Amino acid sequence: MATRFEVAGAPVLFMDEGSLADPTKNVRGGNPVLFPSPGKLVGDTAAFGGTLNQHGFARELPWRVLGSTGGDEPTIALELASSADTRARYPWDFTLQLTYALRGTTLRIDQRVDNHSATPMPFGLGFHPYFFVPQADKHAVRVETAATRAFDNVTKRAIAMPALDLTQPEVDLHLLDHGATSSALQLPDVEIRIRGSDEYTHWVVWTLAGRDFVCLEPWTCPGNALNTGERVIELLPNTGRSLWIDLTVTRRLRAA
Repeated sequence: MATRFEVAGAPVLFMDEGSLADPTKNVRGGNPVLFPSPGKLVGDTAAFGGTLNQHGFARELPWRVLGSTGGDEPTIALELASSADTRARYPWDFTLQLTYALRGTTLRIDQRVDNHSATPMPFGLGFHPYFFVPQADKHAVRVETAATRAFDNVTKRAIAMPALDLTQPEVDLHLLDHGATSSALQLPDVEIRIRGSDEYTHWVVWTLAGRDFVCLEPWTCPGNALNTGERVIELLPNTGRSLWIDLTVTRRLRAA
């Protein structure tokens, strides 16, 4: 995962250094990769019989470095390949490649998923960026969305889209009719915009009181999709799919 992203010396991503240093913990911060199932499966079990923890296994496994470049626009390419461990939970042979590229104030992440198995492979993919927002500033943050409905994962019910109050003890909203493959966090001095390929149609807003982050998460499908089939991507044998997202930071000048 990308653990840090700065623009003009200011952090864009939040990082809980203790969780990053402790391999027994899920990392709270950076931009974790959610594969093959963003969100939570009912009973942590998929229809094909595999057991998957929330957000899948990609964020907790080691990746192989394929190559990197330096200069003004550095890149690094990484690969996660199936193993005996992944096949016990997700019975397909696959590779997932991520290429990170820094272009000015934009971080682009290209993704390539390939199915090397003899049967069709269902998957979902997502990202969980923790954007650095001090608790004292959360009242001024706005999320760009046209959604009118949301699933409140705290109360476990569908609701009319509220006026977002990011100062609540916990906000965990799945935007049901966002209807776009882009969104943004609007802060008084900064816009952080996320855009994605056509597959990124499900968006989640999450934050906790007392923590200096707001997560605006692009997913290709809702939680439990490996069981419901909703917006799941299915790859035929020996085929692949390319996707992308980018994060762009734009600083605004305040009026004198």
